[in-house]
Amino acid sequence: MKKINIAIVGLGFGSEFIPIYQRHPHTNMYAICQRNKENLNKIGDAFNIEKRYSDYDELLKDPNIDAVHINSPIPNHAEQTIKALKAGKHVACTVPMATSVKECMEIVKLSKKTGKKYMMMETVVYSREFLFVKELYEKGELGKVQFLKASHQQDMEGWPDYWPGLPPMHYATHCVGPVAGLLKLEAEYVSCFGSGTISEDLSKIHNSPFSVESAHIKFKNSDLSAYVYRSLFDLARQYRESFEVYGTKKSFEWPLIEGEDAVIHTAKKEEHEIPERVTVPDFAHLLPKEIQDFTTKGVYDIAENTHLSFAQGGGHGGSHPHLAHEFIMALIEDRDPFPNAWESANWTSVGILAHESAMKGGKIMRLPDFKKAAL
Repeated sequence: MKKINIAIVGLGFGSEFIPIYQRHPHTNMYAICQRNKENLNKIGDAFNIEKRYSDYDELLKDPNIDAVHINSPIPNHAEQTIKALKAGKHVACTVPMATSVKECMEIVKLSKKTGKKYMMMETVVYSREFLFVKELYEKGELGKVQFLKASHQQDMEGWPDYWPGLPPMHYATHCVGPVAGLLKLEAEYVSCFGSGTISEDLSKIHNSPFSVESAHIKFKNSDLSAYVYRSLFDLARQYRESFEVYGTKKSFEWPLIEGEDAVIHTAKKEEHEIPERVTVPDFAHLLPKEIQDFTTKGVYDIAENTHLSFAQGGGHGGSHPHLAHEFIMALIEDRDPFPNAWESANWTSVGILAHESAMKGGKIMRLPDFKKAAL
């Protein structure tokens, strides 16, 4: 079987995936790309990668590249994805998919037109916590799901470039993804409120005043809704990406403090017996043995410097090898990855439109029919 030739674009967070692709049985870690030639060569030498590009457009001309994995800054995601699809490459891209609903729709339509796969690399839907809840749901232990809830709270002070003052919901896929992804639901409309204010020097950058944005999502052809909330600046809170699901038989709640165990509530028990702490297991057994150990360790230590998103995010729940494996197997098996193009567009656009809703006092904002556009 021919191995998939992968090119990684962006070598900050992107370096986390290099050794995963090097050890995956179906991939060849073919090329890397970064504008900073000094760092490009440093990473290339460290991982023994021969093909190196400092120009993205030149990389896309290489006929040997089957797929690109984009880890560049958020403002570049849509442009680089669109270029790659037009160049006949499959695309995996870190979150979010784009910064506008229009760009999301363009990517969905391009993926359909070109026949190339697109996957947004949303870490939470491959975290061990999500996989644990997914297993409970598929075994019927939750009963009928009645409500979903998620949060992503993070102190972004001191982060570089485009991060200062970013509207909270513009980076919402970590909390939208799990509430939509568990039951493969499609968000139909959203209403969001802003709360509090951030400092004037931050708020004027994006004309976004709120410290917190909280949204309700209504799902299409479902009796379910979900509640998600985000904060990035001027709020006292340890980093938390939480996902909670409430069912008729059991409910799962994320720990309030990093390092604590999650809680399972079981219905119809004595009141004091309803809640119990549970240790969420690792799910490395779902992966090829060659990459199983990447669920419990970072790989960025090669530079003796753990990437800030990985450190604050508690290692992203062991999701990185699961993400890479899902993308590759979708190409090998010629199927849609999860999340596919329209799902990625739906999740991303919830956040974009939620911020618009908050700026308009909670106005209901309806999402385009990305699923129809993908058919």
